[in-house]
Amino acid sequence: MVYVRKLFRSIALLFLLSPGYSPAAETTLRFVTWKSETAQMWDQPIADFEKQNPGVKIIREIGPQSSTQLHDLITQKLKNRDTEMDLFVMDVIWPAEFASAGWAFPLDRFFSLAEQKQFLDAPIQANRYRGQVFGVPLFIDAGLLYYRKDLLEKYRMSPPRTWPELVEEAKTILTREKDPQLVGFSGQFKQYEGLICNMMEYILSNGGNLWDDKRMVSTLNQPNAVEAVRFVRDRIIGQIAHRGVLAYEEPESLVLFTEGKAVFHRNWPYAWNVANDPQRSKIAGKIGMIPLPSFPGGKGVAALGGWQLAISRFSKKSELAWRFVAFMTSHAMQKRITLSTGRAPTRVALYNDREVLDQLPQLESLWETFKQAVPRPTTPVYVPLSNIMQRYFSSVLALPDTDIDNRAALAARDMNRVLDLLREAPAR
Repeated sequence: MVYVRKLFRSIALLFLLSPGYSPAAETTLRFVTWKSETAQMWDQPIADFEKQNPGVKIIREIGPQSSTQLHDLITQKLKNRDTEMDLFVMDVIWPAEFASAGWAFPLDRFFSLAEQKQFLDAPIQANRYRGQVFGVPLFIDAGLLYYRKDLLEKYRMSPPRTWPELVEEAKTILTREKDPQLVGFSGQFKQYEGLICNMMEYILSNGGNLWDDKRMVSTLNQPNAVEAVRFVRDRIIGQIAHRGVLAYEEPESLVLFTEGKAVFHRNWPYAWNVANDPQRSKIAGKIGMIPLPSFPGGKGVAALGGWQLAISRFSKKSELAWRFVAFMTSHAMQKRITLSTGRAPTRVALYNDREVLDQLPQLESLWETFKQAVPRPTTPVYVPLSNIMQRYFSSVLALPDTDIDNRAALAARDMNRVLDLLREAPAR
């Protein structure tokens, strides 16, 4: 008997010391994400997953709220081939970069084409790179215009259909209200990725573009693009917003609106729930929401946003990681996240779900906006292009006397140098 016990101990010791064995590796998943506005976004779903998978522990590392800063954190881990990070959230503009670098795990053997068709097409396409899919859409975003319905009704105004109309309505309301704390517009104009989304919506709705994806040349120096940027600087920031918007991301710009200190506000769909929550908003029940305006003769454009779940190429637990991704993006979990946070789902069926539409009737009207939302061009060199555009937009918006034509020409030159790399790179 003593011999048998010793034998078992020896076998157990050999197993524990064998290469690759790690109790934590079998039971722990490390997940990098941003801090959510509500516990229902991550905390409760993670607790439910752990309950359904005894012995599995999700360790969540909370990164910066800013997409730009979170990108820096995650890419540093991926560059270092960090095997401790198994999963991460991925902004809609990252898949091509991460796939091209060999950092994101291809999901095709888990994520069938039949299952992909259960999701909205735009975010699925954003997760594709050279025929493979590298992320599963968790929720979708598209730019929207929020407005003080009570103030527009007070002065018998209709919601604006063009950007110049918005400026004139805001100026009229500010003049008549005589409230020194009230501003006409609140948006996201800090130097970060959100600035690209905001400016893209103005430029494209004026018939311009960021760059020509076929010829691989920048179009920031084209007249329509320059005219849109000048309008934002001189009419939006110069006349109806205060200069504080130059330092605003989504949370700061939304607080200004929910405090009742802005007539118009650009944000993503989640802002509807926040602005209508009496516990968090002074204007609950007094707001309206419509698609973004355009310039005269143009068509309103909403930037496609949203977040995906991805698996690190360096994770040793890809199958367990996929189990968590599938759980978080399932019909039942997306429905619960939508109902509890107001985040717009990526599964098509939820836009016909009666319970969802009864609680969030705005989703029905957002369906067309989401289907037509415009993605930022897909490219593995998006980040350097974004950095150039951020610096350009930030500098010309902040300095009223800046020569926009000259700055646009310089930004286009720098973008073309980056785009040249794509033309010169051999096909992989």
